[in-house]
Amino acid sequence: MTATDLHGAWLAAMRRGDFEAAWAVNAAVLAAHDPATRDDPRLPYHLRWVWDGRSFAGRHVLVRCYHGLGDTLQFARFLPALAARAASVSLECQPALVPLLSRMPGLARVIAFDVAAPVPPSECDIEVMELGFALRLRPEACPPPTLAGPPAAALPPGTLGLCWQVGDWDKAREVPPALLSRLAEARPCVSLVPGRAPLPCLNPDGCPPGIAETAALVAGVARVVTVDTMVAHLAGALARPVTLLLKHDADWRWMADGAASPWYPTMRIHRQPEPGRWAPVLAAVEADLLSETG
Repeated sequence: MTATDLHGAWLAAMRRGDFEAAWAVNAAVLAAHDPATRDDPRLPYHLRWVWDGRSFAGRHVLVRCYHGLGDTLQFARFLPALAARAASVSLECQPALVPLLSRMPGLARVIAFDVAAPVPPSECDIEVMELGFALRLRPEACPPPTLAGPPAAALPPGTLGLCWQVGDWDKAREVPPALLSRLAEARPCVSLVPGRAPLPCLNPDGCPPGIAETAALVAGVARVVTVDTMVAHLAGALARPVTLLLKHDADWRWMADGAASPWYPTMRIHRQPEPGRWAPVLAAVEADLLSETG
């Protein structure tokens, strides 16, 4: 199979939740790698492969985080299982996540990743998104780790946390904030988006930019309603009830269909019936949430 074929087979397996089949593809890709290209400095960090396939049992392991903030939060669940097998585990993660992930038990060090000066290799290096395959553990076997800190402040009962905006990766994931106006008018809401809120919110100036500050807001709301961005992973990792609004051709991690996610037990998924159509999604969310007492 070509590299394109293997990638397609992996995507298909992940979208149907067949992790064993996805790991088989991972194993084939790993076997085909040229060892000389491991952690290749000529490649952008997110395109590098790191783990060489050798056992990490009894070895000092460095987990590198070369992808997005949401990716790190999603796969951090495997760190305690890794720590149970390794001599020690150090985590090199995005600076914004250091305060949050430093709360995880079992880690020897949590280091801010400096792209200009990465930490030297350890006895065993692995990228955080390789952990599920390396450990052969399904997400259900490793619940999201306990990361919750204290809420920012007492919020009215039933308060919703709203996130309608994403970064530059895929603007098709965004929801026009006007479509959330009925929720914002019917329930107390806080914005989880930086900057002035275009909706009636308890924090009209928007969410502070720091992850720790966002986590404190998320910890205090009754439910998060969010598009596919870091906030979805943050809410899931904090074990908060979260409603995820997905575009039609959603990312592999959310499976091909269904309202539940094996990654986050507290998540409820609403999917576009057709590309670009958000109105039916928000109508279904409103039917769910406006009948709740909070």
